[in-house]
Amino acid sequence: MDKDNRDDFTFAKLCDIKLPVTFRISQLEGVRKPRSFTEVLDDPGLKFHGAQSASLSDLYVTCQLVADNKPLTIPFRTSFKAFKNSYSWNEWIVLPIRYCDLPLSSQITFTVWDTGGPRTAVAVGGSTFRLFGKKWTLRRGKHRLLLWPGIEADGSVDSTTPSKMEVQDEMGRLEKLVKKYERGDLPKSDWLDKLTFRKMEEIHAAETEKSENLFLYIDLPRFDFPVIFSEPETSNQPVIPIISSNTTLQPPTAVHLLPNLTHETNLWSVVDPDIVHDNPVEDKHRRLVRSYRSSPYDRELKPNAKIRDELGGILEYSPSQQLTSEEKDLIWKFRFYLARDRRGLTKFLKAVTWRDSFEVKQAVEELLPMWTEIDLDDALELLGPNTVDSRVRAFAVRQLNRADDDELLLYLLQLVQALKFESAASDQRSSRSATNAISYEDSGLTDFLIARGVQNPVLGNRLYWYLMVEVALEDKIMAKMYGRVVFKFMNKTLESDSGTERRELMRRQGLLVETLAKRARELRLSKEPRPKKIERLRAFLADPRNSMSSMSPLPLPLNAKIEITGILPEKSSVFKSNLFPLLLYFQCSDGSEYPVIFKDGDDLRQDQLVIQLITLMDRLLRKENLDLKLMPYPVLATGPLQGMMQFVPSKTIAAIVSEHGNLLNYLRVHNPDEGSVGTSGVEPSVIDTFVRSCAGYCVLTYILGVGDRHLDNLLLSPDGHFFHVDFGYILGRDPKPFPPPVKVCKEMVDGMGGAQSPHYARFKNFCFTAFTILRKSANLILNLVALMVDANIPDIKHRDVHEQIQEKFRLDLTEEDAIKHFETLLNETSYLTAVLDRIHDLAQYWRS
Repeated sequence: MDKDNRDDFTFAKLCDIKLPVTFRISQLEGVRKPRSFTEVLDDPGLKFHGAQSASLSDLYVTCQLVADNKPLTIPFRTSFKAFKNSYSWNEWIVLPIRYCDLPLSSQITFTVWDTGGPRTAVAVGGSTFRLFGKKWTLRRGKHRLLLWPGIEADGSVDSTTPSKMEVQDEMGRLEKLVKKYERGDLPKSDWLDKLTFRKMEEIHAAETEKSENLFLYIDLPRFDFPVIFSEPETSNQPVIPIISSNTTLQPPTAVHLLPNLTHETNLWSVVDPDIVHDNPVEDKHRRLVRSYRSSPYDRELKPNAKIRDELGGILEYSPSQQLTSEEKDLIWKFRFYLARDRRGLTKFLKAVTWRDSFEVKQAVEELLPMWTEIDLDDALELLGPNTVDSRVRAFAVRQLNRADDDELLLYLLQLVQALKFESAASDQRSSRSATNAISYEDSGLTDFLIARGVQNPVLGNRLYWYLMVEVALEDKIMAKMYGRVVFKFMNKTLESDSGTERRELMRRQGLLVETLAKRARELRLSKEPRPKKIERLRAFLADPRNSMSSMSPLPLPLNAKIEITGILPEKSSVFKSNLFPLLLYFQCSDGSEYPVIFKDGDDLRQDQLVIQLITLMDRLLRKENLDLKLMPYPVLATGPLQGMMQFVPSKTIAAIVSEHGNLLNYLRVHNPDEGSVGTSGVEPSVIDTFVRSCAGYCVLTYILGVGDRHLDNLLLSPDGHFFHVDFGYILGRDPKPFPPPVKVCKEMVDGMGGAQSPHYARFKNFCFTAFTILRKSANLILNLVALMVDANIPDIKHRDVHEQIQEKFRLDLTEEDAIKHFETLLNETSYLTAVLDRIHDLAQYWRS
């Protein structure tokens, strides 16, 4: 800070500090007196207390973060330390919570414990420390906490063990002056300061001798500026602080000059009505600079080597990264040069000032038509909510025309969501200025999807069901918009060859799903035992009046490539779980059987998204000739609270371990090969499938942040295919504390022959190769998830999904460093996870 400008005052907002809460437990000051001989006679157990020993006893400190009478973290304790001359720990504690997540009522409880006999501890004293002061300021620096003797810190809102004394003693007064001195509020004089501190040490020793109180000293981080409690702004009306600043975390021992705070200054927030307007000075500068650069000379302008590297770095930015004004000016300057780079369009459009009609006109009418073809991941980014001009969206739709039907099917879920960002679905048309150069015409995305859906029956079948789910949602405005798309799709289908037949098939599919949903709901809500439910289901399916066991050929809604002719009543069943889903065996036209799980009362849209992304990533890996035997089972949500998925004959790892002891025994039963070398008597191809599929799901569940993993949702088929089910928690959410980022359980490693086996080494190499390949397509995965932000999927709604997934790819690292990072995560073992798996097993046992 400039010392000449001492009147300037800056502070930082708590919501901007993403660092974990950190502090140091320093030392215990005061005289601990042993109990009198009379007290020991009255209570002989006192002689075992550490205070009765001649030397310093083995004290330790426990601390815990609490707020509003509720704990926010588990208790932490200092490690064992043998004390020589004084009780000094000097131990750092890092809590698993960030400063920005702290509530205003946050307190830390400190309790000092002493030995009280064999396997027992007694409280020396406790203290409750408030993290925020009276003016909502985060406390910092060194603090002296009063210990209330013989009791544990309570941590309640109206604490009976506060850290401050009501009457300040001489030492407390001097320490308050020292804080002001360290902040720079008091003038400094080297020769006088040395004398003062020497005198203070003498006073401190004298005060300690005569005081009967014990004090615990702690050190909090000393930030460069005061940190004021604040929460992220959520209202539409922006609130602008008068003064603000960024902040950096420094070690507690560092001392920084701060402005003079001797005058009490109140901090206020005011509503700035001009915040929605642009800075006129910056606007004028931009117009002058860009009008100068808009000469014919710009068309031939080429960057030098340094600027070319700078532009290359900007083009490598992730889709969510914002450009600075300097970067925008640089891109605008070399816009004609960048028109030859397929990666440059999304960055160029971010550099355009969309309120400036001249820039919009040149960008959309001149540069956009001459731009080279862009990749499909960039086209998906242009269909997101941030792209308003319909001509840009139409350009993106034209790029999608290059995708074949199979590839388009992979993106179809997101493209249906992108219809929400079209002009026809926007409510802002009334407020648009007539002078604005932005076009709000139809981009043609609806017509494109309908045309491809009519052309390909399989694609059209999936499009129909995606639209029907949106029509059934509570948002009536969007439901009405999607209803118009369905109506248009049906009309276009009727106009095609065999249109009447296709429309009849869709009607029959809807009737089938409605009938199954009604039956599943009845069985779920009935109080009958499971055998009775199964009996009623089979009777319903076998009844000729219901037309379930035999029907005219019909494309299965879950997979329109499969043509079904009925449901086999004798094989169908009801699962033993809370929602009692149905297991239905469909008879196919070619004589085969297709087992399906039908659920009612469960939102399958999140599972549907995860399986779609797994299918996409499997395709990306196969393009690079890496087959990890993933076998993702299809999932289709047929309504907001119902849907179906393919049933893969398999067993949970929990069931396999219970019945066979381990996975190798299970595979050996189904695929024995006594002559095999190095595969424990199992067919080598089966072990290879197991190793590959374990690696594939290990990487994919890491990238998608799949949570709530236990041995009941990890499955293994008899042919060695390992896979996950139940994706109720994704993108880092997990009901278990401290979940490992990479999900590899002990049973999987044992199935490969142990951590030292060659199969485990192959497993790790497959993981590294898959992670490397998928990092190259990070933008595609990021854009697909970002298009789902308005899809009402629980783990995506109201969250920064870009940040959640982007940090998994670690695009800031080189390929070699990224592999080392993943290997580190892979080698981490979570004993807590194993314990929680056992607790889950017990819970399942008692529930059954």
